[in-house]
Amino acid sequence: MLASLTLSAATETDLPDLLLLVNRAYRGDASHQGWTTEAHLLDGQRTDAEDVRELLQAPGATFLLARSPEGQLLGSVYLKAQMPDLYLGMLSVEPAQQARGLGKFLLAAAENHARQLGCTSILISVISVRDELLAWYERHGFQRTGETAAFPTDTRFGIPRQELELLLLRKPLGAE
Repeated sequence: MLASLTLSAATETDLPDLLLLVNRAYRGDASHQGWTTEAHLLDGQRTDAEDVRELLQAPGATFLLARSPEGQLLGSVYLKAQMPDLYLGMLSVEPAQQARGLGKFLLAAAENHARQLGCTSILISVISVRDELLAWYERHGFQRTGETAAFPTDTRFGIPRQELELLLLRKPLGAE
């Protein structure tokens, strides 16, 4: 399956599909089909059209999209150059397609993108109580920095069911 995927940068016309994918991957009924759900931690949506548009239009930012040969959006990842880091966020895989290597595929694409930009590491933030997700990133070379960030309080990104914070993790990039 992975060999037949196409990878491209998102454009404005991709926003409706991208918004649907991110929200399906993290919240709501569909998210329970996969292991990346946050629905047990937060009520509401993961993001909205305004947020995705702002992220896409930010200088040095892009969403990479992975599509099936039929054009179905199966995965995406947000990337933003913050030299020397590349910030990685919203790694999203269609819930029914999870655990098939698509997340690793997108992570490898992000690393290639980072190297092309001259970044020396990738920085991510993960909800501190997401043990399975933290372990997945650590298996892929990310290390906890010891830094934390406050979880966003804007309810348009979800309503926490408990107090949450974000852990920062970094993966140094060696030469490929």
